[in-house]
Amino acid sequence: MSESISHYSWAGEPLADDQIGLLAGICSTRAIRRYANEPVPEKDLRDILFGATRAPSGSNRQPFRFVVLTDSARARQAKALIGEAARALWAEKFKRDGYAEGSGGDAQSPKARMARTMDQYVQGFEKAPVLILPCLVRYREPTPAEGGSVYPAVQNLLLAARAIGYGGVITGFHHQVDAELKALLDIPEAVFIAATVTLGKPAGKHGPVRRRPMAELVYGDQWSQAPDWAIDPPGTRYTRAGPPTKAAT
Repeated sequence: MSESISHYSWAGEPLADDQIGLLAGICSTRAIRRYANEPVPEKDLRDILFGATRAPSGSNRQPFRFVVLTDSARARQAKALIGEAARALWAEKFKRDGYAEGSGGDAQSPKARMARTMDQYVQGFEKAPVLILPCLVRYREPTPAEGGSVYPAVQNLLLAARAIGYGGVITGFHHQVDAELKALLDIPEAVFIAATVTLGKPAGKHGPVRRRPMAELVYGDQWSQAPDWAIDPPGTRYTRAGPPTKAAT
């Protein structure tokens, strides 16, 4: 354990050791939608959520809150609510975005593999070991920038999970059942449920992730003009998802 975090401990039990380096974790934390059928120990949840709560926020108000649901009767109800919404939303997206068309007809294509992964995820949503609802306690009228006070904490959560061998994915499936969730979990009406995060021990593995080339995402002094140093490391693999890219890599 590094000297900088060695003073964090609970009754002599230290913060979990980071299994990977920070930058390596950032570059390999992918969306994990398949989980081993095993619970997440409370001490690991503690360490993950501790990392999440260390995130920055506007004026250091720390308006983020996390509702952590595992296997109680209320947790199972919440998972069922969101699971039903997830299946309906995915079925609509599958049809709207033509996942069965074009390259989707090739079972080995990235498009078809993504469809299978999503279908498996939503069909087994209720089996996710942990469901976390990151929330924002609003202290003013909603603004386009308010996510800056909650989403850094969500990313901290995912990175902390990655550091000690877990994985998760952030979704918006809860929006369809926002009112029902608030009633079930006694969440005040003024609180914004910012995301749905499922978490568990990966059934597969983490990265390295595939993303767009850095030169398409990082600009210098002018829009759409990449600086000379925006070069990916040799061997970087790229995604073919999303809008057409300038690079044919």
